[in-house]
Order: sequence, then structure tokens, then C-alpha cells
Amino acid sequence: MSSSNLTILSVISNFVIVVLKFIVGFLTGSVAVISEAVHSSMDLFASVITFFSVRISNKPADADHPYGHGKAENIAGTIETLLIFVAGIWIIIESMNKFFNPHEIRFPALGIAVMLFGAAVNIIVSRVIKKAADKENSVAMKSNALHLYTDVFTSLGIAFSLLLVYLTGWLWLDPVIAILTAFYIMYEAWKLLKESFPPLMDKRLSPSEEAEIKRIILTHKANFIEFHDFRSRRAGAEEYIDFHLVVANDLTIEKAHSLCDDIEKEIYDFYSKAQVLIHLEPEEERILTRES
Repeated sequence: MSSSNLTILSVISNFVIVVLKFIVGFLTGSVAVISEAVHSSMDLFASVITFFSVRISNKPADADHPYGHGKAENIAGTIETLLIFVAGIWIIIESMNKFFNPHEIRFPALGIAVMLFGAAVNIIVSRVIKKAADKENSVAMKSNALHLYTDVFTSLGIAFSLLLVYLTGWLWLDPVIAILTAFYIMYEAWKLLKESFPPLMDKRLSPSEEAEIKRIILTHKANFIEFHDFRSRRAGAEEYIDFHLVVANDLTIEKAHSLCDDIEKEIYDFYSKAQVLIHLEPEEERILTRES
């Protein structure tokens, strides 16, 4: 299934779940269920953002965007996490009000049934999207999968809280569980923000990723003298890598070009969507540079 079809699946499933949770939330009077409906509505909006960001990021480079449109995914991922923070704050405010002004929860069995249904649907959809996201290294799809995955845990938690309220009559459990849910989704949002936002500032790849790329380059050490000015960054699902490669003065253009092709091919095996730029330098230029 293509990434576009997966995001459409996410939008449809989220829409159905959001409608059900809002209806049941108002019928039961449970702030936890309503807060979960708000959380799921953020998931729905996130799925819509993901759908458009994936379509934009997959566009090829053009005259106005010579480096492609990959950062659209990072922008989408950042917006989605900020929406989760907003939802979390709203849930906490509403829950505090419910804590000090409790009222009886109606039809708790209905609320439990909807929470379990939503959890079952989201765990299936999130796993399918996560698998595709890992394969394509898509930040936006990873973000979308995380939204759905956190929804599974929050839905199960709220179903459990409704059961406890029904069995014990402790109405304060409803807003307390809602507050805990809010803190949990905000924590998950913070982790995702640390992944989606840094590429907007052209942060380098992780040390382990750079080490692996440098290891690939050094496997060809017998055919060049040294490499330097190594740089890397990520934009959406694409990695950008460039460095200077110093070769012997007598190396022909054909052999130097073939060497670069071999290095690029092995990096592409590691990162299928990588953009690699190698600047060749003759040995004498390195010597002159050092002397100056």
C-alpha cells in the first residue's frame, strides 16, 4: 500500500473514532472521554497534515526548490507535536475543573466499549503506518504512527478508569486519569519534537550515522589520499552528505569519477534517498593549502 493510501486510511479511521468519542463523551458526561476525543481530533488533523506533507515532500526538485521538498515533512511533524501540547493543556484545564466540580458518569459501559474499539482500530493502523514509515524513513508518517500509537494507550487507560469509577463510585478518578493522559501524550510529543525540529535547523546526522558513512568512505582508502570537510544533514526522508576527497595528482578523470561512483553507490545502499556531493581535490592542492 502506498504512503498516500496509508494516510487516507489514517484519516478515515480517525474521523470515525473522533465522531464516536465525542458522541459518547457528551452522553456519558466523562471529561476523560471528551479529552480523549480532543486527543483523537488532533490525531485526525495530524493525519490530514501528514497526507499533504508526504505528497509535497515526494515532489521532485524544481527551479524554486533545487534541493527538493523534503523539509515539508519536518514542518508537518513539528506542527503536529505543537498541536498535541495544545490539546494536553486543554485537557488539564478541563480536568481540573471536573475534579473540583464532579458529577456522575452516565452509561459507563458505552464509554468503555468505544474506548476499546478505538484502541483496537488504532493499534492495527499505527503498526501498518509505522512499518511503512521505517521503510521510507518518513518523519511525517512516523509522527502520524506515534499519534495513533499513543491513542491506543490513552484509550485503554480511560476505559480502565471508567471501569474503576463504575465499580468504586470514585468520581475523582475520571479527571485524574484524564490529567495523567495529558502528561503522557505531551511527553511523547516532546520526544517527537526532538526528532522533527532539528532538521529544520540543518542539524547533522547522528554520530553513529556519520561514523557508518565515514566507514564506507574509508573502505576505498587504497584509492585516495584523504577526505575532509565532511558535512551531513537531513531533510524529511532524505539525507544530504558532502565532503572533499583528495586523490593523487596522476589519477585520471575517468578513474576518479569511477571512485566517486563506487563510494556514492555504497552510501546509497545505506541511505536509499541520500544526496551525495563529492568535491575532488588533487594532492598538490592539499599541499599548497597547508603551506599557505
